[in-house]
Amino acid sequence: MNFDRINYVNSYFIKLFGERTLKICIDGGFTCPNRDGTKSCNGCIFCSEKGSGEHLKSSLSIFDQVKNAFNSIKITRANKFILYFQNYTNTYDSIQNLNKKYDEAISAFNTLSEEYYLKENIKKELVGLQIATRPDCITEDIAKFLSTYKSKLHVFVELGLQTSNEETGKFINRCYTNDDFSNAVLILNKYNIDIIAHIMIGLPTIKNNLQTIEDHNDTINTVSFINKHNIQGLKIHSTYIVKNTYLEKLFIESLYSPMSLDYYLEELSYVITHVSKDIIIHRISGDAPKDLLVAPLWNLHKKWILNGIYKKLNDKDLYQGIYYKK
Repeated sequence: MNFDRINYVNSYFIKLFGERTLKICIDGGFTCPNRDGTKSCNGCIFCSEKGSGEHLKSSLSIFDQVKNAFNSIKITRANKFILYFQNYTNTYDSIQNLNKKYDEAISAFNTLSEEYYLKENIKKELVGLQIATRPDCITEDIAKFLSTYKSKLHVFVELGLQTSNEETGKFINRCYTNDDFSNAVLILNKYNIDIIAHIMIGLPTIKNNLQTIEDHNDTINTVSFINKHNIQGLKIHSTYIVKNTYLEKLFIESLYSPMSLDYYLEELSYVITHVSKDIIIHRISGDAPKDLLVAPLWNLHKKWILNGIYKKLNDKDLYQGIYYKK
């Protein structure tokens, strides 16, 4: 296996920014049209009460969240950083409010960076702004607004897709379509904004009137769908169950069984080796907090995933004659 043919995010950031670059995660206090009643009040069935931002201290102001990062060990591990608005839908607000919150985070970083330099004589530089959102919350006006940050920062937009299977999308209460995703990509492409797509493996679905989980054909179709779009990055997550979600209810009622680690590694290896070679792999697993994870328990062992995928990709017999899309 030629690992040089696979683009991993750490190497990509070094090429892009000249050195190791880390993210500072922020809860911007946003909500979601899938939660506030605009499209639904329930959210996606796997999404936690904190909108997949379980580790974030949402009670703190944006300034204090950035300050916490400067007071943590993370600030010593790199000199360049990306502000990452992570949980819920971070373009779901008026442009005025988006501007206020993004600028608050940028101003906080710059202020704290100056203080850090005076104290430690080490410069910390802000190089990027990453915004996680839904494809149905990207409009021409939003994209045009986001592009205004490009003069000073590298802008990334993270779009949830999860799956290309529309029936699964309905079952997981995604409340947007593949066409919404395609439309968002076209709009962001127009403004040359980097797109990071987000997909999940092992989602529950309905096939032949029976409840099951997505199979290998779904993985193939989702990868094919991704490859038809001009996107620059990909996050791949396993489907895990956290407390107080509808997915937990299905699990308790024995209506959903999480996939095994081996199944995940098989599907993950297919995605990594069949997605367009120009797409940067940003993530290969999701990390659930120990106190909230219900299942599968192997999700707590990131080394199992890393070691397992290395073995899969290094197995020459498994991927003889593999095809990388040009």
